[in-house]
Amino acid sequence: MTSLLGRLVDAGAALGWVSAPPVEEIADLIGSLAAGTDTGDSAAAIARTGTEITGFAYWNRYARPTFRPHVDIEKVAVAPDAQGQGAGRKLMEALIRAARHHCTEVVTLDLRGDNAAAIGLYESLGFTPYGRLPDFVAVGEKRYDTLLYSLDLRAGR
Repeated sequence: MTSLLGRLVDAGAALGWVSAPPVEEIADLIGSLAAGTDTGDSAAAIARTGTEITGFAYWNRYARPTFRPHVDIEKVAVAPDAQGQGAGRKLMEALIRAARHHCTEVVTLDLRGDNAAAIGLYESLGFTPYGRLPDFVAVGEKRYDTLLYSLDLRAGR
């Protein structure tokens, strides 16, 4: 997992890090996700090609009591050589299934505004935009908009 995230970040992927995350940080993240899985406070999915992890995605339930019915997809990462082959879609579908299983009402996510492939994927899965934060993401001197999306699962009940 650390290798995948490190390669993606080093290649400029919009994952929230400006340099490859250390092994300890990823281990803490995975431990936290595992602890929340049983309670429905988190869900994670991985994509594999053979024995190699080629994708990783997860959500966390909102901590604030008034937001508890909802979850936020925090990371979706797919290795460059696996992109365009359906791995991102399968990861997202797994997260949406887990959200439904845990009676989630609304799934949210945000992404960097220049990520056209992700925008297309999320919209094809039914996510709709609800906001934009201009020049919110800082990568060195560059600035990017943050786009806010949601998927309302209440209608499907």
